[in-house]
Amino acid sequence: MTCPDPTMPEAVAAAGDPRRALVLAHELGARLPTPGHGETAALWSALAGLGATDLTVARAVEPHLDALAILDQAGDPDLTPLQVDGTSTWGVFAAEGPGARLEATYGDDEWTLTGTKPWCSLAGLVSHALVTAWTSPRSRRLFAVRVAGPEVTVSDQPWQARGLTAVTSVPVEMAAAPAVPVGDDGWYLARPGFAWGGIGVAAVWYGGAVGLARRLAAPTSRPLDQIGEAHLGAVDAVLTAAGTLLADAAARVDDGRADGPAGAALALRVRQVVRRAAEEVLDRCHHALGPGPLVGEAEHAARVADLQLYLRQEHAERDQAALGRHLVDHPEDAAW
Repeated sequence: MTCPDPTMPEAVAAAGDPRRALVLAHELGARLPTPGHGETAALWSALAGLGATDLTVARAVEPHLDALAILDQAGDPDLTPLQVDGTSTWGVFAAEGPGARLEATYGDDEWTLTGTKPWCSLAGLVSHALVTAWTSPRSRRLFAVRVAGPEVTVSDQPWQARGLTAVTSVPVEMAAAPAVPVGDDGWYLARPGFAWGGIGVAAVWYGGAVGLARRLAAPTSRPLDQIGEAHLGAVDAVLTAAGTLLADAAARVDDGRADGPAGAALALRVRQVVRRAAEEVLDRCHHALGPGPLVGEAEHAARVADLQLYLRQEHAERDQAALGRHLVDHPEDAAW
């Protein structure tokens, strides 16, 4: 998979500014394809290009595009009761956490959401969101909600992160917030697009690592010595492998080979490979470049911190175990 040159004018202009990034998200949503319709590689290449330019921008754009894809997969439900219009911007809030529970209730011919939803990225900036809520003690459903509505309160708790400092992820409180169901109970996780969205995030990680690699390949003060060249060669190899796997995954999505259990295994595999490649790029850049860029170059230092935090969306050994369990149950999904 290719990663466009990091000179996308709109992304450069929005660097570090999630408000401007959401404006860009709205514009890109009108012209980028959704996954599974024959142009998935183009979508993921665009996400990688955003990641190579600025991870704050990519972190704001990716959920908006994912929400549009989810709504498309659900058959574009009627969202006019939520005041959705041509200026709406979207988040996707599907995380769960201890002591936080969002419940959905149906009555008087409408759904409402009440409770706490944790880890809501940019909740204070997006106008709408797709959120998962409990419809029974054991089942969840996806709903669209107007985050800017009076029934929704975004927490003002401190965001202590040193990476993605402008992309705050805080709890949101809802008090009988009107909502529109998107799919049936369990549909959000069961649909093929759940795996595809996870791979789209990996494409952003890949782009973030490419941005670091480009800094390594273009030293600003002195040329690379033999050790630096060895690190660059290793970085090229792992990024080539990760990019090739992303391109193959895009082809599988488009030709119907990434549905059901096969899609779940593919997402776990791709995310693991890309995460490990990105971590190796981080490590080799540290070794090759030393402390200078980390203390003297704001863009490089921010990219390192942003990517380190962003990669934690992959659950490392837990996702390795999930892939292993999947292959025990579905040995036909092994890639070897």
